[in-house]
Amino acid sequence: MNKASAMKSAKMHYAEGHLKAAIEKRISYKTESQVPEQAAVLHAYLENELEAVLNRLGFTCHIAENPIQGKPPLLFAERHEGDELLTVLTYGHGDVVRGYDDQWSDNIDPWKLTVKGDKWYGRGTADNKGQHSINLAALETVINARNGRLGYNVKCLFETGEEIGSPGLRKYCELNANQLKSDVFIASDGPRLSAGQPTIFLGSRGSVLFELSVNLRSGGLHSGNWGGLMRNPATILANALVSMIDKNGRIQVADLLPPPMSPSVKQALGKLSITDELMGLPIDNEWGEPSLSSAEKLLGWNTLEILAFTSGNPANPVNAIPPHAKAFCQLRFVVGTRWQELETILRTHLNQHGFASVDIRIQRGTAATRLDPDNVWVRWAEQSMKSAVNQEIAILPNLGGTLPNDVFADVLGLPTLWIPHSYPGCAQHAANEHMLGSIAEEGMQIMTSLFWDLGELDRDRLRKS
Repeated sequence: MNKASAMKSAKMHYAEGHLKAAIEKRISYKTESQVPEQAAVLHAYLENELEAVLNRLGFTCHIAENPIQGKPPLLFAERHEGDELLTVLTYGHGDVVRGYDDQWSDNIDPWKLTVKGDKWYGRGTADNKGQHSINLAALETVINARNGRLGYNVKCLFETGEEIGSPGLRKYCELNANQLKSDVFIASDGPRLSAGQPTIFLGSRGSVLFELSVNLRSGGLHSGNWGGLMRNPATILANALVSMIDKNGRIQVADLLPPPMSPSVKQALGKLSITDELMGLPIDNEWGEPSLSSAEKLLGWNTLEILAFTSGNPANPVNAIPPHAKAFCQLRFVVGTRWQELETILRTHLNQHGFASVDIRIQRGTAATRLDPDNVWVRWAEQSMKSAVNQEIAILPNLGGTLPNDVFADVLGLPTLWIPHSYPGCAQHAANEHMLGSIAEEGMQIMTSLFWDLGELDRDRLRKS
C-alpha cells in the first residue's frame, strides 16, 4: 500500500466514526487529577484504555509509579522494529481539570460526548484525550497500511498529572533517560494559531509564579487616628509593582527582558498575523512593548502579570490602615531569560528603588524551550504537513503558554515538534470544552502523513544534515 492509500484509510477511519467512538469512550473516565478521590480512575485510564490500545498496536507497556510518592502514575510503551532505525518519542496526558459539571450549557454532561454541528463537547476533548486519540488512530492507520511495520521505532510516554504541574515527570525522565532515548519528539497539545491553519510549535514560554508581600504590623490601625503617621503596606506594594511594570504593561526591570530575537525566530514570527478576529477579542495595541508586532509580543517576548492583589478586607472594608499587603505575580518568558536568578534580580531592583520592606517568595517555575525554526526536523515536518493539507503551515518558535517541553528538550535533549489539534476558542479548562470535528478530520490527515513519511527517512542522512 502507498501513502495515498494510507491517507484514504485515514479519511475512512474518521468518516466511519471510529475516532469519535474512541474519544467518547475515553472522556467517560473522570480523570480529574485535581481531585484526590479520582486516583484509581487515573490508573484505570492507563491500564484499561491506553494499555489495551497500545498492546493491540504491538507495543510493550509498563505502568510506572510516580517517582514522587503519592503522585499519579505514568505509562511507558515501546514498539521496537530495529536498532538501526529512527526512534520517535510521543507523549500525551490522560488527566483533565475538574469537570465543573453544573456549569455546562444546555445540560451537557462533560463526561459524555455531545456533538452539535462541528463542535464535539466533553471534558478532555481538546485537552488532551482528543488530541492523543487522533495520534494513536493515525499511527494505527499507518501500521495497517504497511502490513504491520512502520519502518521506525516508537516510544510513548503518558502521564496523568499534567493538570497539576506534571509532578514527577522530570524525575522519571532523568531516571529513565536511556530507556527514553530517541531521535525526535512529536506530540500534540495546546491550540493551533487559528482553527483554519495547521500549526507546528517548537517549544513553549516558561513561567514563574512568585509572591510579593509587605508585612508591617500585627493588626490594622484606625485611619482617623493614624492616617499620615504610619506607612500603608498596600500603598508601598502598589508603588513597588509600578516600579517593575508601567501603566502600559512594559517591563521596567532590565534583567527580566529577553535577549534579542535571532534572525530565524524573527523571520518565523514575521510570517504570523495575530488579529482581533483570530483572538476573538479586540487586541489592545497600546499594551506591551510598542516596537513589537502582536506575534512578537505574544510569542517572542516576556510578560509580567499581576494575577491578584490583596490587602485589608475587600469584601467588607473598614476605616483602618491594613497591616499587610500581598501580590501574586507571574513572569512568562522566552529562552535566554535569566529566570533562575529571579529572586536576586527582584531583590536588587526593589532595594535600589527603596522597597527593602517588600518580601519575595518564588513559588515554582518551568523553563522556556525553543527549537530553531531552521532545524532540519522543522523543515521536514512542514513539508509533510503541506503535502497532507495543501496549505501554508503556521510555525511558532514557541507556544505563548507553558508545557512541560523542557523535560523533552533539556533532560532528553530531543528536537521537539508539537502538532496541535485544538484551537483558541476550545474552552480548554472551562465549561463547554470542545474540539472541532473539522480539525480532528484534518488532524488525522496530518498525522497519517507525518507517521508515513517517518518511515521514508534515512536516519544517517538526517542526522548529518
